Amino acid sequence: DGRMCFYGKTVTVLCTKDGQFVVVVSRDATLPNLQLDSISLLGANGAHCTPVGTTSAFAIYQFKVTECGTVVTEEPDTIVYENRMSSSYVVGIGPFGDITRDSHYDLVFQCRYTGTSVETLVIEVKTYPNPNPVVTVDAVLNVELRLANGHCLSKGCDEMQEAYTSYYTVADYPVTKVLRDPVYAEVRILGMTDPNVVLTLEQCWATTDPTGDRLPRWDLLVNGCPYQDDRYLTVPIAADSSYIPPGEFLSHYKRFVFKMFTFVDPTSMVPLQENVYIHCRATVCHALAGSCEQRCNRQRRDLSAQGQ
Repeated sequence: DGRMCFYGKTVTVLCTKDGQFVVVVSRDATLPNLQLDSISLLGANGAHCTPVGTTSAFAIYQFKVTECGTVVTEEPDTIVYENRMSSSYVVGIGPFGDITRDSHYDLVFQCRYTGTSVETLVIEVKTYPNPNPVVTVDAVLNVELRLANGHCLSKGCDEMQEAYTSYYTVADYPVTKVLRDPVYAEVRILGMTDPNVVLTLEQCWATTDPTGDRLPRWDLLVNGCPYQDDRYLTVPIAADSSYIPPGEFLSHYKRFVFKMFTFVDPTSMVPLQENVYIHCRATVCHALAGSCEQRCNRQRRDLSAQGQ
């Protein structure tokens, strides 16, 4: 598009919103200068694991975080994608010893997905004779909360699934609802290419404040489960593959429905004439590192049995 890109004199590492590594290596990363055509990744198989662009000064790599031998691990609330880039070098074999006059380059780099954010961290750079400092870059994991407005058009259709065939647009908000109307909500990850990433909802709540930090507040989901002190329990809805766009993954979606309500003044108990804002706190986990399932107690607490 005519714009110019500027890269560091050693290495530039980025994590894109759609789950890709972008690594730019400079020939000046080592002394003597690095031979750019000698670089390889952990898994060098596949066209995606070779440079997407080269100049006399730089080699540019771009590949999905699940490709080229990337190793996936999981820490508390964090998914880590790690790969390694190293250079080969020529060794001279002699009768009494072996030598090389080539520099050696060894770089370990990561994409770390923490909650709803992703940070890029170069955790180890080994270049000889000039070691480089650690480089840290921040980026954002794109998560969207939206309301669905689809309707059943045929007898016997699944009303809950059919609701997610269409959505309100930005121009539609604020959406007007009658009390006890069903409100179909959806949280999804945008652009992520790893099907083993699982979106989980820690908490969803409603306020009259767009920031979500002020009172009054009403919980909808707590630890991913319906708030048990609500007379009309929020209902989590399992996403159906027939109702998500082609090429996207069920594990990147969370859906639920609740009955519309309004807040009341705590003193006069008069209903407030204010907008209601929905908020959700989401995290991600990786299915290969263990179970991401959120278990809920389906039985409502029996207040009368407890003598309350």
